[in-house]
Parts: sequence; structure tokens; C-alpha cells
Amino acid sequence: MEKLDYKKKFKELYQPSAKPALIDVPEMIFFAVEGAGDPNKCREYKEAMEILYGLSFTVKMSKMNNTQPEGYFEYVVPPLEGLWYQESTNGIDYSRKDDFHWISMIRQPEFVTEEVFETAKAALSKKKPSLDISKARLMRYTEGLCVQLMYTGPYDDEPASIEKLEHFAEENGYAENFGTGRYHHEIYLSDPRKCAPERLRTVIRHPVIKK
Repeated sequence: MEKLDYKKKFKELYQPSAKPALIDVPEMIFFAVEGAGDPNKCREYKEAMEILYGLSFTVKMSKMNNTQPEGYFEYVVPPLEGLWYQESTNGIDYSRKDDFHWISMIRQPEFVTEEVFETAKAALSKKKPSLDISKARLMRYTEGLCVQLMYTGPYDDEPASIEKLEHFAEENGYAENFGTGRYHHEIYLSDPRKCAPERLRTVIRHPVIKK
């Protein structure tokens, strides 16, 4: 059976146009870790990556030791995503990276339950006892109505694309709607360790509400 690749099956979520468009994002399941600080400098962000990828691949590779959960199917681990915000700020200000709060997350298949999550945590803790797995949580997240686009280029040059989202929302009778549970959202389709900055592909998504 062919592996499920979420990026290919759900192109509207992971392969949008470079032009802004509306999308209604349904509920999905994620492994998530929250933290704060500049992701380029803080140790906390690096540890979050270790936890998220460690848990995600623990579940994916559970078939290798016959511990796969009920309903397991072959799949490609979805891309890393990030929800970003700053206190008392509408959206985000790239000039204040030390003030970032973030929720880093990786989507999980529908068969991942609390029981599967706890089993994965126990297995990863045994393999990497130095990691603080207690920071991770299983999160069901319904993002709802948003505007999004595909941005190609360095992360620091994203503000111009964010302006496109703002203008598109305004011109079409919507207002950006940051607040509780609604954030600046990025989906990372490129590995910055292997990809030139000018070729990085990132989905940028902002929550909106009809005026």
C-alpha cells in the first residue's frame, strides 16, 4: 500500500499558491511543545525539535518492533509547523525575536490517541533520558477561517508576504483575527540545513473573520 503523504493528499493545506487565498482549516491532531525566545539562539527551541521529531518517528517506526497502534497505516511524517505570537502585539514583530512565544508542532495520523502518545513518550524517554518529554502534549487544533500563501525565500524577508495577506483580507471584506487560539502560523516545507535561504518554502497563514 502506498504511504499517505499529507502534503500531497491535502494540497490545499500544504501547497497553496504564491497568491493569497482563503481557506477553512479543519481539526487536526498534533504533537506540540510550547516555549519562548529567539528560535535561532535559545536552547529550548532546539530541544523542542528533538522532542517533536523523536515522538513522531517513534510512532511511525513502531511497526519495526510490532508495537504499532490499532489502525496504523504507512505514512510520511508531516512537516514541522509553528504558531507564533508576542505579548501585546497584533501578529508578530520580526525585530523583537527575543519576545517570541511559540507552539512548535507536527501533525499526527488520526490513529494517534492519548494512549498512543503516552506509549511514545515512554519509549522516547527510555531511549533519550536527557530529554524533558513532559513538555510535549497531544493537541487537537481547529484553526478555522484563514488567509494563506506560499512564501519562497529567507525567513527574515517574510514581512512583505505578510503584508500581502493583510491587504488581501482587507480587500475581500475580512479582518485579521489574532487572539486566543489564533496565531501567525508557518509550515516549513524545506530543511534550512540543506536548502539555500532563497529557496526555502514556507506556508504562511493568518486567521481572519468576516467584517
